[in-house]
Amino acid sequence: MNDLSLDSIDFALLDQLQADASRSNQALADIAGISPATCLRRVKRLVESGLIARQVALLDTDRVASVLGHGISVIVEVSLDRQDTERLDAFEAQAATQAQVQQCYRVSPGPDFILIVRCHDMPDYDALARRLFHADTNVRNVKAFFSVKRSKFVTALPLPLQTTV
Repeated sequence: MNDLSLDSIDFALLDQLQADASRSNQALADIAGISPATCLRRVKRLVESGLIARQVALLDTDRVASVLGHGISVIVEVSLDRQDTERLDAFEAQAATQAQVQQCYRVSPGPDFILIVRCHDMPDYDALARRLFHADTNVRNVKAFFSVKRSKFVTALPLPLQTTV
Protein backbone atom coordinates (compact mmCIF):
# COMPACT_ATOMS: atom_id res chain seq x y z
CA MET A 1 0.00 0.00 0.00
CA ASN A 2 2.97 2.34 0.46
CA ASP A 3 3.51 2.36 -3.31
CA LEU A 4 -0.11 3.36 -3.96
CA SER A 5 -0.36 6.74 -5.61
CA LEU A 6 -3.65 8.57 -5.61
CA ASP A 7 -4.84 11.30 -7.92
CA SER A 8 -7.75 13.72 -7.71
CA ILE A 9 -10.14 11.17 -9.23
CA ASP A 10 -9.22 8.59 -6.57
CA PHE A 11 -9.82 11.18 -3.84
CA ALA A 12 -13.12 12.18 -5.46
CA LEU A 13 -14.21 8.52 -5.58
CA LEU A 14 -13.25 8.01 -1.94
CA ASP A 15 -15.08 11.18 -0.94
CA GLN A 16 -18.24 10.18 -2.83
CA LEU A 17 -18.14 6.64 -1.42
CA GLN A 18 -17.82 8.03 2.12
CA ALA A 19 -20.93 10.11 1.51
CA ASP A 20 -22.99 7.27 -0.05
CA ALA A 21 -21.50 3.87 -0.79
CA SER A 22 -24.84 2.60 -2.13
CA ARG A 23 -24.50 4.53 -5.40
CA SER A 24 -24.35 2.40 -8.50
CA ASN A 25 -21.05 2.16 -10.37
CA GLN A 26 -22.69 4.09 -13.24
CA ALA A 27 -23.79 6.93 -10.95
CA LEU A 28 -20.35 7.07 -9.29
CA ALA A 29 -18.65 7.13 -12.70
CA ASP A 30 -20.92 9.96 -13.85
CA ILE A 31 -20.11 12.02 -10.75
CA ALA A 32 -16.37 11.43 -11.18
CA GLY A 33 -16.47 12.08 -14.94
CA ILE A 34 -14.95 8.71 -15.90
CA SER A 35 -16.20 5.62 -17.70
CA PRO A 36 -17.99 2.93 -15.68
CA ALA A 37 -15.23 0.39 -16.49
CA THR A 38 -12.53 2.78 -15.27
CA CYS A 39 -14.57 3.57 -12.17
CA LEU A 40 -14.98 -0.12 -11.37
CA ARG A 41 -11.22 -0.75 -11.76
CA ARG A 42 -10.31 2.23 -9.59
CA VAL A 43 -12.73 1.31 -6.81
CA LYS A 44 -11.52 -2.30 -6.91
CA ARG A 45 -7.91 -1.05 -6.56
CA LEU A 46 -8.92 1.16 -3.61
CA VAL A 47 -10.57 -1.83 -1.91
CA GLU A 48 -7.63 -4.16 -2.60
CA SER A 49 -5.19 -1.54 -1.26
CA GLY A 50 -7.06 -1.49 2.03
CA LEU A 51 -8.03 2.19 1.80
CA ILE A 52 -11.67 1.07 1.74
CA ALA A 53 -11.84 -1.22 4.73
CA ARG A 54 -15.53 -2.11 4.49
CA GLN A 55 -18.93 -0.77 3.52
CA VAL A 56 -21.62 -0.54 6.18
CA ALA A 57 -25.07 0.92 6.74
CA LEU A 58 -25.25 3.80 9.22
CA LEU A 59 -28.42 3.61 11.25
CA ASP A 60 -30.42 6.74 12.04
CA THR A 61 -30.20 6.90 15.84
CA ASP A 62 -33.44 8.86 16.21
CA ARG A 63 -35.42 6.34 14.15
CA VAL A 64 -33.82 3.40 15.96
CA ALA A 65 -34.64 5.14 19.24
CA SER A 66 -38.33 5.24 18.29
CA VAL A 67 -38.21 1.43 18.14
CA LEU A 68 -35.69 0.52 20.87
CA GLY A 69 -35.65 3.57 23.10
CA HIS A 70 -33.00 6.26 23.17
CA GLY A 71 -30.39 4.43 25.20
CA ILE A 72 -27.40 6.21 26.63
CA SER A 73 -24.10 7.31 25.13
CA VAL A 74 -21.11 7.40 27.43
CA ILE A 75 -17.56 8.63 26.98
CA VAL A 76 -15.40 6.72 29.45
CA GLU A 77 -11.85 7.47 30.59
CA VAL A 78 -10.01 4.42 31.95
CA SER A 79 -6.70 4.51 33.80
CA LEU A 80 -4.79 1.34 34.65
CA ASP A 81 -2.47 0.72 37.61
CA ARG A 82 0.24 -0.86 35.48
CA GLN A 83 0.80 0.17 31.86
CA ASP A 84 3.12 -2.51 30.55
CA THR A 85 2.36 -3.65 27.02
CA GLU A 86 0.85 -6.96 28.13
CA ARG A 87 -1.66 -5.29 30.47
CA LEU A 88 -2.57 -2.54 28.01
CA ASP A 89 -3.12 -5.15 25.30
CA ALA A 90 -5.20 -7.29 27.66
CA PHE A 91 -7.56 -4.44 28.58
CA GLU A 92 -7.84 -3.37 24.96
CA ALA A 93 -8.68 -6.93 23.86
CA GLN A 94 -11.32 -7.24 26.60
CA ALA A 95 -12.90 -3.90 25.65
CA ALA A 96 -13.05 -4.98 22.01
CA THR A 97 -15.18 -8.01 22.94
CA GLN A 98 -17.95 -5.84 24.44
CA ALA A 99 -20.75 -5.00 22.00
CA GLN A 100 -21.53 -1.77 23.86
CA VAL A 101 -18.01 -0.44 23.25
CA GLN A 102 -18.27 1.23 19.86
CA GLN A 103 -14.81 2.77 19.87
CA CYS A 104 -11.68 2.22 21.96
CA TYR A 105 -8.69 4.55 21.88
CA ARG A 106 -5.37 4.07 23.67
CA VAL A 107 -4.33 7.61 24.54
CA SER A 108 -1.51 9.55 26.12
CA PRO A 109 -1.05 11.64 28.25
CA GLY A 110 -3.85 11.36 30.79
CA PRO A 111 -5.98 8.25 31.03
CA ASP A 112 -4.82 5.09 29.26
CA PHE A 113 -8.02 4.58 27.27
CA ILE A 114 -11.01 6.53 26.03
CA LEU A 115 -14.07 4.41 25.22
CA ILE A 116 -17.16 5.45 23.31
CA VAL A 117 -19.98 3.34 24.71
CA ARG A 118 -23.61 2.93 23.72
CA CYS A 119 -25.94 1.12 26.15
CA HIS A 120 -29.68 0.43 26.22
CA ASP A 121 -30.10 1.85 29.74
CA MET A 122 -28.33 2.30 33.07
CA PRO A 123 -28.62 -1.36 34.10
CA ASP A 124 -26.95 -2.28 30.79
CA TYR A 125 -24.13 0.21 31.51
CA ASP A 126 -23.82 -1.13 35.07
CA ALA A 127 -23.45 -4.69 33.75
CA LEU A 128 -20.77 -3.51 31.29
CA ALA A 129 -18.95 -1.62 34.08
CA ARG A 130 -18.95 -4.71 36.29
CA ARG A 131 -17.54 -6.90 33.49
CA LEU A 132 -15.02 -4.48 32.06
CA PHE A 133 -13.93 -2.24 34.94
CA HIS A 134 -14.76 -3.84 38.29
CA ALA A 135 -13.66 -7.36 37.36
CA ASP A 136 -10.23 -6.15 36.16
CA THR A 137 -7.97 -5.63 39.18
CA ASN A 138 -5.61 -3.53 37.03
CA VAL A 139 -8.26 -0.84 36.42
CA ARG A 140 -7.38 2.02 38.77
CA ASN A 141 -9.81 4.76 37.79
CA VAL A 142 -12.90 5.10 35.60
CA LYS A 143 -14.50 8.42 34.77
CA ALA A 144 -17.77 8.26 32.81
CA PHE A 145 -19.36 11.20 30.98
CA PHE A 146 -23.00 10.67 29.99
CA SER A 147 -24.01 12.46 26.82
CA VAL A 148 -27.05 14.72 26.96
CA LYS A 149 -26.85 15.74 23.31
CA ARG A 150 -24.81 14.78 20.27
CA SER A 151 -24.04 17.94 18.31
CA LYS A 152 -22.05 16.37 15.49
CA PHE A 153 -21.40 12.89 14.18
CA VAL A 154 -19.61 12.15 10.93
CA THR A 155 -17.79 9.12 9.65
CA ALA A 156 -16.11 10.64 6.60
CA LEU A 157 -12.39 11.40 6.74
CA PRO A 158 -11.40 14.78 5.30
CA LEU A 159 -9.58 14.19 2.03
CA PRO A 160 -7.44 16.47 -0.11
CA LEU A 161 -9.77 17.14 -3.04
CA GLN A 162 -7.62 18.71 -5.71
CA THR A 163 -10.45 19.32 -8.14
CA THR A 164 -14.17 19.71 -7.75
CA VAL A 165 -16.07 16.76 -9.10
